[in-house]
Amino acid sequence: MNALILNFLKTNGEGLDADIAKALHLPVAQVKNQVSQLSSAGEVICCKVTRYVDGKKIEGISCRLSGNLPTPARGPKPGMKREAAAGKKVA
Repeated sequence: MNALILNFLKTNGEGLDADIAKALHLPVAQVKNQVSQLSSAGEVICCKVTRYVDGKKIEGISCRLSGNLPTPARGPKPGMKREAAAGKKVA
């Protein structure tokens, strides 16, 4: 069961518990139980979220793999001066 949830998160990225349950054809209560076990083991990171879809309030648990960081953006970073980026000394 835990392997199914981990595989889903690896292929789809972050997801709500309801979306995971729907994709894996499992009850939401069972997914919440498994996600809490994975979270206590440190394999996933979870937080409670509230979303509004078409004016309808949806509360759930958002989950993602732990240690799954987005790739850094390419190019010069914000706050970096052009001269410093080009390797020139600023007097």
